[in-house]
Amino acid sequence: MKEQEYPFIEDKSFEKRDFKANALAKGEYYNCRFTNCDFYNSDLSELIFSDCRFTGCNLSLVKLTKTAFRDTRFTGCKMLGMQFENCNVAGLSLAFDSCSLNHSSFFKTKIRNTNFINTHLQEADFTGCDLTGSLFDNCDLARATFVDTIIEKADFRTSYNYSIDPELNRMKRAKFSLNGIPGLLGKYDIEIGE
Repeated sequence: MKEQEYPFIEDKSFEKRDFKANALAKGEYYNCRFTNCDFYNSDLSELIFSDCRFTGCNLSLVKLTKTAFRDTRFTGCKMLGMQFENCNVAGLSLAFDSCSLNHSSFFKTKIRNTNFINTHLQEADFTGCDLTGSLFDNCDLARATFVDTIIEKADFRTSYNYSIDPELNRMKRAKFSLNGIPGLLGKYDIEIGE
């Protein structure tokens, strides 16, 4: 099915805009910058973002039905309760640095080689997600859900508070630190000490 034709917006910067009151126009955004914008609870459905950067934005609870994120980076953004499984899967490519993604869902998404850096992912849902080769650098994964998740070659060495059951996930060649071992053995109710 062909994507709907929308205006093409290229190389534009949006600063301190309130998109709660005035919705972002439907369109395909290429190489655009969104800085300190407020999208809280707005509808980004069917928009296309390619090579875009969001910095210091509030994207909490935005609607993402068929939204396309292609090589899109988020830095210092508040992104609570986002439902990435509703996104357009074609070319889905994301990166996060210093974001808050608590209560967000990546249910059954394929986001290989994704970088999550200094990001809060408390109670995030990665059920059925393909995270092959992804990097979780200094991330808080308290109560995040990993079930039927592919985390092969993923790097969790500097992250913390995770609980990942090796029997319920594909983990070949995933990387963990010694400090993270309790997060892999939690269900066995054993004590690990020096």
